[in-house]
Amino acid sequence: MNEIIKQYLQKISPNCQGEDGENYFYSIFRIIISLLFFMHGAQKLFGWMGGIDGNGATPELAGLAWFAGLIEVAVGLLVLLGVFTRIAAMMGALEMIVAYFMVHLRIGFNPLLNGGELALIYLVSFLIIIYYGAGKWSLEKSLSRTETF
Repeated sequence: MNEIIKQYLQKISPNCQGEDGENYFYSIFRIIISLLFFMHGAQKLFGWMGGIDGNGATPELAGLAWFAGLIEVAVGLLVLLGVFTRIAAMMGALEMIVAYFMVHLRIGFNPLLNGGELALIYLVSFLIIIYYGAGKWSLEKSLSRTETF
């Protein structure tokens, strides 16, 4: 019975790896987080999925929200493709820190009341990506067999 429990815990742990030594669940996590982050940026930058007001509006060119959208699109694509993943994740984490302090914390301390829970979830997600890097299914690893950054 202990062996069954041990095998189960190994399968659900963050260090769980497939037969080839790669963590597939982490790669799925990285891909989903990057796609969602890209979508937030595309919503701001291009007015996709309703834009910033629900009617397809985009922010003022070269304004703060426009730059946030630009960062979100770039970070989302780089992390999705697995190119310069750690550097891109650092930029995403930094943006989420700035967003939380500049936008959400002014409303109040509680993230559930100030609308900042998504910024904090992205921040923690990017910290995990910074730690683990590109993982399986990364363009950088497939081209150069190693992760540069």
